[in-house]
Amino acid sequence: MLSSSDFASASWELVVRVDHPNEEEQKDITLRVSGDLHIGGVMLKLVEQINIAQDWSDFALWWEQKHCWLLKTHWTLDKCGVQADAKLVFTPQHKMLRLRLPNMKTVRLRVSFSTVVFRAVSDICRALNIRRAEELSLLKPSGEYFKKKKKKEKNNKEPIIEDILNLESSPTISGPSVSPGLYSKTMTPTYDPINGTPASSTMTWFSDSPLTEQNCNILAFSQPPQSPEALADMYQFRSLADKAKLNAGWLDSSRSLMEQGIQEDEQLLLRFKYYTFFDLNPKYDAVRINQIYEQARWAILLEEIDCTEEEMLIFAALQEDITDIPKLADNLRLFRPKKLILKAFKQYWFVFKDTSIAYFKNKELEQGEPVEKLNLRGCEVVPDVNVAGRKFGIKLLIPVADGMNEVYLRCDHESQYAQWMAACILASKGKTMADSSYQPEVRNILSFLKMKNRNSASQGASGLENMDMNPECFVSPRCAKKHKSKQLAACILEAHQNVAQMPLVEAKLRFIQAWQSLPEFGLTYYLVRFKGSKKDDILGISYNRLIRIDAATGIPVTTWRFTNMKQWNVNWEIRQVAIEFDQNVSIAFTCLSADCKVVHEYIGGYIFLSTRSKDQNETLDEDLFHKLTGGQE
Repeated sequence: MLSSSDFASASWELVVRVDHPNEEEQKDITLRVSGDLHIGGVMLKLVEQINIAQDWSDFALWWEQKHCWLLKTHWTLDKCGVQADAKLVFTPQHKMLRLRLPNMKTVRLRVSFSTVVFRAVSDICRALNIRRAEELSLLKPSGEYFKKKKKKEKNNKEPIIEDILNLESSPTISGPSVSPGLYSKTMTPTYDPINGTPASSTMTWFSDSPLTEQNCNILAFSQPPQSPEALADMYQFRSLADKAKLNAGWLDSSRSLMEQGIQEDEQLLLRFKYYTFFDLNPKYDAVRINQIYEQARWAILLEEIDCTEEEMLIFAALQEDITDIPKLADNLRLFRPKKLILKAFKQYWFVFKDTSIAYFKNKELEQGEPVEKLNLRGCEVVPDVNVAGRKFGIKLLIPVADGMNEVYLRCDHESQYAQWMAACILASKGKTMADSSYQPEVRNILSFLKMKNRNSASQGASGLENMDMNPECFVSPRCAKKHKSKQLAACILEAHQNVAQMPLVEAKLRFIQAWQSLPEFGLTYYLVRFKGSKKDDILGISYNRLIRIDAATGIPVTTWRFTNMKQWNVNWEIRQVAIEFDQNVSIAFTCLSADCKVVHEYIGGYIFLSTRSKDQNETLDEDLFHKLTGGQE
């Protein structure tokens, strides 16, 4: 037993800074400790001295100089190497992080800064209802990525506030205590048979996700297309060397966010890193399919991957069904029946968007508040037509709390009636004009009117020609410059005829398949110097091969397939990757545009993903992943 004087001589002062979220400034706490005190004892002393009643279970000690967490609470200070000069911070392990998703939507949620990135991404994907989290990772872009957007915003007259989906109230939590949620096979989700997105009753299936039905739709539905001006501003020609620099930002999956210098509320990109999309299933993967589609769409629009002009038009035709929710806007007449009042129609400016009709006193007031907005989901749509008398009316019976709200619309001619009537019919079923059934519905209505009066002549063009379609939104800026707008629209519509009847989710899958068929699909580039070479080359890494590419010409020189790979290793002292293939073929290279750990993880990650099978019940061998990708630094 030590006397008090002996303990005093063996003990020393340890200063710990407390990162308390409710305090404006961090406070330093001085503790009297000895080297045989374990980390858990240090935290207990801290909480007792802070003397604030709250849940401290998420707090842990961060060692600033060593840049590491002290998570093994049974280890002593001596075993950890902590001495009096150590700068420790008592801080929450879960912190806020902003993530830009493939569809350019930003979500803000609470993420573990202490667990390895591989597990953190898994928790993030569970929160966002994305299966197969091992295919995604976090990318820290260069400082210019977000600065460019801010510069653009300064030129606008009004400040742009970024639309952020805030999931702060529901943190992602690591560990086995989390319910199975998305990975549960015991419940059957209900999906819309047309567009493949989750029906409202399905939301209970995502049992551990903080997403509401509205937020889930934001991630599962495609966003409206960007304007040609916005696309032109985002477009930037990049050489292979430029693309290689962008890929340097992938975070190390075997280390935590805090260990890699990520700050609280920092903005990162969540992207599909590995281009092997395993077991894509519309029944379960509404969000996952949409986010893969969006990553593919932006790669095409910004020419991050090369494709021919013919292929570009096919991609545009598929997008046209998916992302362009057309808008009808025209002068119509409206009447609301009331007792003892004659049937008098009054003209307004009507705008039909999504599944709602809004009307304004005139066209000039469209950007302001409407006189009224009518939500047509679940309404009854009744034709009120007399072709011989040139009467083209639509009767709407809209459900309200005390019965039905009766509204009459009057159109001027057959074409206008066909478009608005078809839009009302689809909206009553919860579908928009972007649905593939809209055009056939318009044609069916026109055909029916002509049968009633074969002498009547349509006074306007039906179909997409009369809609607000901007063809430059669906192709890359470089492609748009080569054609006049009408010519480009005609080419897209011609290609669209082949896919017009395709359901929404099938169109997305077809888009993804077309993207996968491009020669450059799935290639990630790095600038390297091969052993024995006097010049730099580009190394392309794909899911099944490595390609040596001439940096000056962009022409592939040599290809090595993973199936022929015998082993690979990294010399961490000289940062060199060495790979052996069959038939005594061996290569070695140093990485110039990124740390060799990034390239090493890519190769190991693809080999790990090749071991997946449907029999695994969707559980992954995380230890195997780290063994193949972690390295021996």
